[in-house]
Amino acid sequence: MAFNYRAPASRPASRYIPKTATLASMKFTGTDSYIATEDLMTAVNAAITLERPLLVKGEPGTGKTLLAQEVADALGRPFFEWHIKSTTKAQHGLYEYDAVSRLRDSQLGDERVKDIRNYIKQGMLWEAFASDDRAVLLIDEIDKADIEFPNDLLRELDRMEFYVYETQETIAAKHRPAVIITSNNEKELPDAFLRRCFFHYIRFPEADTMERIVEVHFPGIKKALLKEALECFFSIRSVNGLKKKPSTSELLDWIKLLLAEDLSPEDLREDSTKALPKLYGALLKNEQDVQMFERLAFLSRRQN
Repeated sequence: MAFNYRAPASRPASRYIPKTATLASMKFTGTDSYIATEDLMTAVNAAITLERPLLVKGEPGTGKTLLAQEVADALGRPFFEWHIKSTTKAQHGLYEYDAVSRLRDSQLGDERVKDIRNYIKQGMLWEAFASDDRAVLLIDEIDKADIEFPNDLLRELDRMEFYVYETQETIAAKHRPAVIITSNNEKELPDAFLRRCFFHYIRFPEADTMERIVEVHFPGIKKALLKEALECFFSIRSVNGLKKKPSTSELLDWIKLLLAEDLSPEDLREDSTKALPKLYGALLKNEQDVQMFERLAFLSRRQN
């Protein structure tokens, strides 16, 4: 199996010390497919230099999850992703022992039961620790899990090692991975966990940044259509009382539909006098917001 082994008695009392070149030699400067602001690049590189997890928050659709993949691609590092669910436990990221399968195989006389390692499944932290090259590890939407989940990972993220009780082995990281953690603010994270992270909030892109993002995904898009689409998009986001404001990913979906339908800037300008823009289902995702726009259009017509 691909992992570092040390007997428990040899475990050092001090914190983990990287075995090779420092993480400071890794610098993220963005990629051709991911528009990163100066603040975001600074945050990524600061977390790498400090050897701390980078905790990233921001509106859904602002590129939090994509960031880790882009960092790995830009630095040429292996990438491991651990998507958190409400039922996820910290142990799942380390390893899982399949006692049921071992019991079944023992009843069938399978020779595999003699080695308990055959029934231990490596988690994403284990795989990142075992990587021959310094890896990038994404822990996505950590706030979905139980409130104790972040605290249960403190020791492993600090020391870069954990103990496997079934085999009485300590699994230590070959190289300290760069850890990027995302949160949608569904619940507050513990103070002890926050102290160990470098924090960055991804602000929603301004119009000029959004224009660059769209041009990356749709090179050659006509400037007039892009200008009209962005004006419509930001005017929708500016409406007070929206239950869910459209995000960057939803804007990209909408523009993709506009191009597929070969709509013109004039088509979008005509929509400004109506209740809803064309193909609004890509932007508005619940009936309350649709009804709000219909009421606003009705009141506007009465005033006129």
